[in-house]
Amino acid sequence: MHDSISSLTQNGDALSAVWAGGERTDLPYLWLRDNCGCGECRVVQTTEKRFHLFRVEKDLKPLQATIERAGSRDEAISLDWPDGHRTRYRSSEIRNLLSRPRFDLRYWDGRFQPRRFDYQRFLASDRAAAELIEEFLRTGVCVLVDAPTEPDSSEQLATRLGPVREVLFERIHNVVLDPKGYNIAHTGLAVAPHNDFTSYTWPPSVQALHMLVNECEGGESIVVDGFGLLNELRSSHPDLFDALCQVPVPFRIFSEQYEVYAANPMVELDSAGEIRLMRFNTAQMQAVPLSEPRLRDFYAAYHELSGRVNDAGAQVTFRLEGGQVLLCAGHRVLHGRTVLRSKGQRHLQDAYFEHDNVRTHLRWLRLSGRI
Repeated sequence: MHDSISSLTQNGDALSAVWAGGERTDLPYLWLRDNCGCGECRVVQTTEKRFHLFRVEKDLKPLQATIERAGSRDEAISLDWPDGHRTRYRSSEIRNLLSRPRFDLRYWDGRFQPRRFDYQRFLASDRAAAELIEEFLRTGVCVLVDAPTEPDSSEQLATRLGPVREVLFERIHNVVLDPKGYNIAHTGLAVAPHNDFTSYTWPPSVQALHMLVNECEGGESIVVDGFGLLNELRSSHPDLFDALCQVPVPFRIFSEQYEVYAANPMVELDSAGEIRLMRFNTAQMQAVPLSEPRLRDFYAAYHELSGRVNDAGAQVTFRLEGGQVLLCAGHRVLHGRTVLRSKGQRHLQDAYFEHDNVRTHLRWLRLSGRI
């Protein structure tokens, strides 16, 4: 059984465990003490940690480390500490902590079509909700069909996607032709692929574009897999990718009442070096200061990325009809629309949510045994 630990060795600052399959895992002593799960170190009611690491010496070592196998198929490591405290870990616990769970992303190009899901089933069925969320986490985009067409009915999505993420301008944003509108979406012009509120340091990470009525010619929806394009750029031109990660770019959006401005790199990485956030909004991008030392490098990178985003081979185009909702992962997927070719009625409502809450809902469905 590969979850079985065959031997333990105490080294300078870590305990080395050798598994039945031959691989070795080093377990730092401070990590072992800090993550003790006993009732003295955790609040039993909530499982929250109550132990504070400063209470032990930084060169802490156990007096003894043993493998307990008697009477249990899932053996444990037992550690006796100098202050008399005892910590116990099942080997399966350690095995589960060897890697953090990740959702495998599926990248796509212009040949892709977002999967469609029934709106009412998504809200009513836990299994249908889990299926949609899994697809959404994997591809970053999907479409709900047979949705309500009443204004503000996007609020119903909060039961699955979590609370609406409010921004300064409108809780539910109405996208209609408006001569006083504060951004390009209120005109009949084409809207190039972008993500919203790049002018926030932390932009909304899920967007629901809910079409209430669409009697207009043109205005087809466009989506682009930003992460897919960035990974290709990183592979072919790592120097250009690096410039996008390093140079702060200012973005601004404003109305008669509000203004939001922030300067951050177009690409943000997580601690593992994976892409976690893309900011791309040509309409709201402001001038990068001339004092920026990597200005030429940035513009070479921005030119390349702009060409890739606007390449027809990267863009998925389809018509969003009344009673349909386009869900986009706001930090990954860019969205836009073609030019409006008539003055027929067209009313789209935007609502924003947070990716963390969507992932958490799927986890809750699984842990609660509902799926």
